[in-house]
Amino acid sequence: MSPRTVLANAHYLDVVGGVWRTADLEVVDGRFTRVTPHGAAGAPAGSGDGARATDGDETRATDGDAEIIDLAGRYVLPGLIDCHVHVYAMTANLGELETIAPSYAALQATRLMGDMLERGFTTVRDVGGGDHGLASAQAEGLFRGPRLFFGGKSLSQTGGHGDTRGPGQQVSTAVPCCAGLGTIADGPDAVRRAARDQLRTGAHHLKIMAGGGVASPTDRVDSIQYSIAEMRAAVEEAADANRYVAAHAYTPGAIQRAISAGVRSIEHANLLDRASAEAIRDAGAFVTMNLVTYWALKEFGASMGLPAASQAKVDAVLSAGESALRIADEEGLDLCFGSDLLGGMQEHQSKEFEIRARHQDPLAVIRSATLTAARLLEREGELGVIQEGAVADLVVLDRDPLQDITALSEPDPVLVVQDGRTVRVGADR
Repeated sequence: MSPRTVLANAHYLDVVGGVWRTADLEVVDGRFTRVTPHGAAGAPAGSGDGARATDGDETRATDGDAEIIDLAGRYVLPGLIDCHVHVYAMTANLGELETIAPSYAALQATRLMGDMLERGFTTVRDVGGGDHGLASAQAEGLFRGPRLFFGGKSLSQTGGHGDTRGPGQQVSTAVPCCAGLGTIADGPDAVRRAARDQLRTGAHHLKIMAGGGVASPTDRVDSIQYSIAEMRAAVEEAADANRYVAAHAYTPGAIQRAISAGVRSIEHANLLDRASAEAIRDAGAFVTMNLVTYWALKEFGASMGLPAASQAKVDAVLSAGESALRIADEEGLDLCFGSDLLGGMQEHQSKEFEIRARHQDPLAVIRSATLTAARLLEREGELGVIQEGAVADLVVLDRDPLQDITALSEPDPVLVVQDGRTVRVGADR
């Protein structure tokens, strides 16, 4: 795009008000500088009114120093945000990541991130493994991908969800330089030291393993991990650095302990009950569910490197996840969009929209990937919205996702715009 661009006749979703509006969107230096509405009021979201069918390409013209792109007949959303990815997870065998050359892992990560951008995800949050190098390279334009909010290595107790050793393995292969997703730290002092080390690298948040998981070889899904003192050590260090802590937690016990320690973001929560949902809500914390990963692990995990011990755990969280989503929605929790896919399964990232739309209003699902996600990232008013002053990230679709969720779950965006630049033009357009 030129230094000044006008996206004319943009029929866009106001995710705050929940209405479709039509406006001309002026973009300068990667931000919306002016939103000039057409008419006085927006059409109610999901009404299907306002966009006009078109069989032509987006019209590009110039007006003085401005490039004009006519989006008439299209549906425009803020750039999408995935709050739970692992950009280094090129395989479902997480222990194998620790043995891969960092150079190879980085190139694989750039490929995976480029694919995310193609689907319309202009921002992602990595909650285990993502690092300063990838975030800086993306920000400097060295590769195409979503902007990256990273937490560095996840903190895990010995034998916890971040410990990739099998039961007969005594020596860990995890080293700071390589692509593994976690680091082991036992006791409040060690956790504090590990937290400071991740924050030293510029991490936007910290991640702790508060309970068992699927991809780890020796723990139980229903286990609680880290003592309250260990969790508080991480929370204190994050707060002192004006950052926050996300916690991997499935069970009510793990959730409640993490919340009581001051954790701000609960990841997964597949075994959530009413009491733990109330604790999350009362604390003003967020929940990032990722139901698609369990569907994908069930369908494809064995063929993509998921060890047998992990395959046996999938059923325990697969069936419970959608029930937990309904509880979270009914309790009014701040739900964020996440996918958590590993290896080749990452191509199914957008299917999370379809799964959630079985139990939630489509507008609520879209808000989880825009408005609410931006609040979790502490970028409210900057990301996930189309308004003056916000970053100019857009996903342009050829049909209304509130009427047809496959516009998002089977993505083929007409355009993807990031920082005011067109970074993806759909096929045959």
